[in-house]
Amino acid sequence: MSEPRLLPSRQVEPTSHQVSDPSVCGRLFCAMRYGALGASSRLRLAQYAPFLNQAGLNVTLRPFLQDDYLTALYAGRQRTGATLAAYHRAIAMRDEIKFHDLLWIEKELLPWLPFWLERGVLRDTPYILDFDDAWALRYAESKSPLARMLLRNKFGKLLRGAELTIVANDTLYHWALSEGARNILLLPTVVDLARYDPVPPPPGPFTVCWIGTPLTATYLDSIAEPLRALSQEQPFKLLVIGAPDFTMPGVDVEGVAWTEDTESALIGRCHAGIMPLPDTAWANGKSGYKLIQYMAMGRPAVASSIGANNRIVIHNETGFLAHTAQDWVTHLRALRADADLAAQLGACARRRVERCYSLGVTAPILLDTITELLCNIAGRKAGKRFATPGR
Repeated sequence: MSEPRLLPSRQVEPTSHQVSDPSVCGRLFCAMRYGALGASSRLRLAQYAPFLNQAGLNVTLRPFLQDDYLTALYAGRQRTGATLAAYHRAIAMRDEIKFHDLLWIEKELLPWLPFWLERGVLRDTPYILDFDDAWALRYAESKSPLARMLLRNKFGKLLRGAELTIVANDTLYHWALSEGARNILLLPTVVDLARYDPVPPPPGPFTVCWIGTPLTATYLDSIAEPLRALSQEQPFKLLVIGAPDFTMPGVDVEGVAWTEDTESALIGRCHAGIMPLPDTAWANGKSGYKLIQYMAMGRPAVASSIGANNRIVIHNETGFLAHTAQDWVTHLRALRADADLAAQLGACARRRVERCYSLGVTAPILLDTITELLCNIAGRKAGKRFATPGR
């Protein structure tokens, strides 16, 4: 499993965790990239806020881009106004930051601006960086020569100045290590199991689930031929959550809009979940969160054998890993033909999420890590105050 772990000093094991000093309080500023519509912001930072507040921390959540930005992005509309408004809000953020003890930054504080500007806003405030995707590729492989020149080294500089870098998978872990990050915590993107109550699959046609956004729905095209072949054998339904306009000729597709309140119930309408990915650097940095959602609902997953998918899915135990187009046909056919097999794999999948990919496992680890950081920061400040001049 992708156990949370911290470098260089220690590894953190979820089965033997104790909060180091629950009495320590602090002011934590969470600089999220998106609002509630952004899955990465909602799951990597915001869903931990109630737990951290309850433990005594004073947590402030501030999205850089509001939901109107993502709404326009998914609809293919112009986003200049939403972006300019975000940078206008960032001006006030500089003054707000100085009243906090620690920043928790999702990816970067000021997108598309060079390191020296971001460093000027951060000033001396200690910060954590959080990554759930290979975000540095956005700059390093940009089509703009100017962006590549000004920004390709931005994340390396930010990483080397961070108190801690939190990453969602092994690919990002090794990237952060290669860039000189001082401390790294591998913390998978997880579900709150209170929102996922497994129910038996409904009667009716075999239904396969995919969940994502209109932008990522294009990954489904990579397995269009296997899905069409299955449909020719025996019709089935492909339920696409989050891309209501998606179609695939030759396959019965039902596209529905995503909402946080309905996502688990929609997955519960299905018999299996899928996650196809191409073998690219960007895809290898993805976190596999949709697999965890399927598994939390007690559904077997079929996934491309790419990146984090290889850790999340245990082949033949919680689902199947597909290497070829024929693998997709073979594995989905097996699940369609054998309801008992699907139920057995789904039950194992749910137990795996309970052990490794649930908020109840990762939240105490995160609290312990942040508490330790705040203790270290407070100690450094105290040392500066009482240091003998000239020494």
